[in-house]
Amino acid sequence: MSKKAASDTKFTTQVKQILDKLYGRSALKDSLVERAIEFYAKQSFVQHKLQSLQDSITELTAKDDNNTKSITRLERELRDLKQDLRYESNERYKYLFEICQEILKLSEGLTFEETNRKSAQLLGTIQLISPTEGKKVAENNERNKPLYKAVLSLRLFDQLFIEQSSVLMHPYVKEYASAILPDEYQSLATTDNDVYSNFLDQIKLPILMAALLQDIGNYHPDSQRILKGKDGKLNSNRTLAVDERKALLQINFRETVKFLVDGIGAPIYVGNSKTERDKFNIAEHQKLVFIKQLIKGAIAPRSGIGNILKVPQIYASIILSTKSSYNFKLLPKVYQALYQNAEHGSCCKTAVDALYKITGVYPQGYGVTYIPIDSDGEQSDRYEYAIVTQLYPENGENPICRTATRYLTFISYGQDVVIESDRNLYNVEVAQQFASLSKERLNEILELLASNYADRKKLDLLPRYWHAGDYFSVKDNQKLWNKSK
Repeated sequence: MSKKAASDTKFTTQVKQILDKLYGRSALKDSLVERAIEFYAKQSFVQHKLQSLQDSITELTAKDDNNTKSITRLERELRDLKQDLRYESNERYKYLFEICQEILKLSEGLTFEETNRKSAQLLGTIQLISPTEGKKVAENNERNKPLYKAVLSLRLFDQLFIEQSSVLMHPYVKEYASAILPDEYQSLATTDNDVYSNFLDQIKLPILMAALLQDIGNYHPDSQRILKGKDGKLNSNRTLAVDERKALLQINFRETVKFLVDGIGAPIYVGNSKTERDKFNIAEHQKLVFIKQLIKGAIAPRSGIGNILKVPQIYASIILSTKSSYNFKLLPKVYQALYQNAEHGSCCKTAVDALYKITGVYPQGYGVTYIPIDSDGEQSDRYEYAIVTQLYPENGENPICRTATRYLTFISYGQDVVIESDRNLYNVEVAQQFASLSKERLNEILELLASNYADRKKLDLLPRYWHAGDYFSVKDNQKLWNKSK
């Protein structure tokens, strides 16, 4: 298909900006990951400086030979250094906090239905702007995966809360959520906005932060030496040896927590009330501990709350894989891997079941090819293109999509359609049956749906799915989540 415009809708622009702010790379070096890299680079010097000042103060104090001025100077220097470090961490916190607020605005609505629509749009947009072929798949997926995983973690929490799952039996969650009934939860934003706002701040914000920071320790120099080798020339996306993987997991956790506690920490209270300051500091400390527990719990979650990070982490690592084995065709097989992980004890089956209810088999933004029903109620002798655009399909095998073509012509404003298994060409039996059409007819269809001969040569005569990235790059086609006409 031909491209009409290179610009983006406001929503797509916002998503790209958030992705850049989180794990993007630029000359300014001001993204979250670049701030972490800078923090790690300074750690050795900072720790040496702190220790040196402390040792000098201890040594002079022990001599007790009228070194008061020197001690005072060193103590002031130590205090100033600690204060500078505290201000730096507070700036990083504010940066992360503001990004999380942007994510919540893009993914949360006043109703449960609106929240799911907005989250589907965010997840689908990430998928559709991520290349599915070519040399930059791994690079882009590495950048985009944390945000994708974070949004899924929020939605998984919602579903587990509605189910009153034991996965969420955690003292911190109980403290802030025990008074909210499951029946009230879905409409909380409209029935009690104060409670809802507090819930966002105390529960969903920490979940977002934990998901976004979960693997940032992989950017520590020790992690990078494992991933890229001492000379930096190894493929960081290769399959690691068992001992390398174990070492990387240990470093990642240690340095992620280090960045969380020392590099970000709790925010500084602004105000003049000692009582309010004490309450603020206690609440923020509890929040920080909760984030740390989420990250630690995700390593071996069993049936605990770490699953709200672990299960989306596994899902996102397949949907936005950075491995050389990445195959877009296999994305709908993601739950085979998830349930295998559950069987092996890497995550909890209850949480996998909950995520399946949310996403179904086909990820948001996946290109589905299907056989439409004609006006006579019979299946047509053609196939059409559609894109998965909604969460919570009634049947996980039957994705809710927005049509992208009509009568073999690309359109910008399609209809919402549930694509049942017996019309979905992804299913082998359906494809085999449809393949009975003549080769001439299949070529005729392909010629209409492909923009040029070079495109047609790359495509299967009977496509079981399609790559919708080019379609989505046209601004008018990015309005898949608008009310269908």
